[in-house]
Amino acid sequence: MGNRLSKIYTRTGDSGETGLGDGRRVAKDHPRVEAMGEVDTLNSQLGLLLAELGDAQVQWPALDELICVFAPCQHRLFDLGGELAMPDYQALQDNEIERLEQAIDRWNQELGPLKEFILPGGSRLIALAHLCRSMTRTAERRCQQLNASETVRPVL
Repeated sequence: MGNRLSKIYTRTGDSGETGLGDGRRVAKDHPRVEAMGEVDTLNSQLGLLLAELGDAQVQWPALDELICVFAPCQHRLFDLGGELAMPDYQALQDNEIERLEQAIDRWNQELGPLKEFILPGGSRLIALAHLCRSMTRTAERRCQQLNASETVRPVL
């Protein structure tokens, strides 16, 4: 098991800097910290979606497929956050991207062509899924901003 935190505050960030896993100190608004924060926010939101899916699965067993696809994403987002916090650490692999793309391709085969944008909503689950979708885009933009100043691995 990795290191366990004995307290949840360090008081080392009071000057507007925070520590990365490799020991570097950077500003709290550094693109790397912004990317880490957005990935963390997405992970939390995905956790809420998964909790709601688990509750709804009793009524709609077909939701099990979504849970099976999305649950590993939480772990991979945690890995992504780790890679952002420790630039030399590599945990995320291309096969995770391929796994998601295969699920998306399967689901797209069941849909007809989209002819218009879809408003977020319709049910709590759908609204939560849209929040995850939009937070994913924000996290992606923050990772791209980081990549503009410090190259990150393409899989990230």
